[in-house]
Amino acid sequence: MEDKALSGGRLTRKEAIGLFESDDIFLLGRLAASAAVKKNGNKAYFIRNMHINPTNVCVNRCRFCAFSRSRGDKGAFELSIGDILSKLASVTKGGRNSGATGQKRLQGSNGGIREVHIVGGLHPDRPFGYYLDMVSSIKERFPFLHIKAFTAVEIDYMSKISGLGLSGTLSRLKKSGLDSMPGGGAEIFDRSVRERLCPEKISADRWLEVMKAAHKEGIRTNATMLYGHVEDYTHRVDHLLRLRKLQDKTGGFQTFIPLAYHPKNTDIKGKYTSGIDDLKTIAVSRLVLDNFDHIKAYWIMLGEKISQLALNFGADDIDGTIIEEKITHSAGALTGEGLTAVQLSHMIKKAGKVPVERDSFYRKVGQ
Repeated sequence: MEDKALSGGRLTRKEAIGLFESDDIFLLGRLAASAAVKKNGNKAYFIRNMHINPTNVCVNRCRFCAFSRSRGDKGAFELSIGDILSKLASVTKGGRNSGATGQKRLQGSNGGIREVHIVGGLHPDRPFGYYLDMVSSIKERFPFLHIKAFTAVEIDYMSKISGLGLSGTLSRLKKSGLDSMPGGGAEIFDRSVRERLCPEKISADRWLEVMKAAHKEGIRTNATMLYGHVEDYTHRVDHLLRLRKLQDKTGGFQTFIPLAYHPKNTDIKGKYTSGIDDLKTIAVSRLVLDNFDHIKAYWIMLGEKISQLALNFGADDIDGTIIEEKITHSAGALTGEGLTAVQLSHMIKKAGKVPVERDSFYRKVGQ
């Protein structure tokens, strides 16, 4: 199996489970690092981005989620489109009304963002038009920003409230300015685990169907897996293989992000994942997902030091500046909410990698 992994051969279900069960973390690291270097050399990517959550008011109550609220609950919030534009104005220092100032700030060494990442709750009252207006308003005010927004779960919900179906919903969003989609809501695909985690959420098949429709519409997406709660290694491998199968068909996934479960303020409780499990999951993901170009070590969930280690265990991306993060911090994230581009670059260099500032499609930007 070691020779197969080094030569780039496609791993079977049994082989992938065997990797997870292996105690030789250093062998896993060497195999995954070799696969990552073949994909991206010694580069490790980061982006200047900002996360915005329009609301935490949600019709669902996933048992692993500490973020969602009902209207009137303590901590519930609902941002207007104006609120969102104000947040973006505070970090871009410009927009359409200020001529080239925003673009100049964006390209500067110490400021500006290139991407806004938007996910939120399934609001019970907001119409589909709100989401169209949100996207179009951002694109009108900040035409230089890449809009990565809405999980497959949100898109499914919008398709129901709009009555347009998946294709019509995605088409309207794209015409309004949606550029790509994040990969949230995948959790674990296994039905029995999903029923324990999030019985109200769309099924695994529906999540994959939404992503397939997005890829058909020309919208690139990410993919995720939430691990470290009630699943086992067989469930993780099943999840990875389903993603690999869809990627074979569409080629529309850009990045895979393993998401480490955080237990605070959730119904299922539990413990934080270990550093060994985090590194093992990154490494096995890199080896199984041979048709994914990028594996992300999401520093918000992993912490800065494990993320650095992960860059030598198959990951080639640590996400970005973030600036504001609410979902993981609601569940007890131990990290800060943002890092500067200088800090990210320093982290990567100290891990022995070459930092590359990227845009949303992994094209090098800046100096």
